[in-house]
Amino acid sequence: MNGYTIGALAGLILAFFGLMFGIGGFFLALLLGAIGAVIGGVATGRLDLRAAVDAAQGRSRG
Repeated sequence: MNGYTIGALAGLILAFFGLMFGIGGFFLALLLGAIGAVIGGVATGRLDLRAAVDAAQGRSRG
């Protein structure tokens, strides 16, 4: 699966939750999806939270 396919599927799923459960269901699905993406990124090593925290605090790493 490429990025376009994953993005399209995510959009369809969010639209479904928005239609079925209203705006609250849409935002809940969006929040849980973002949390899942962060957890997946950390688990695979593609997302370094330490570098993100350092950048947010104005410190450079390395």
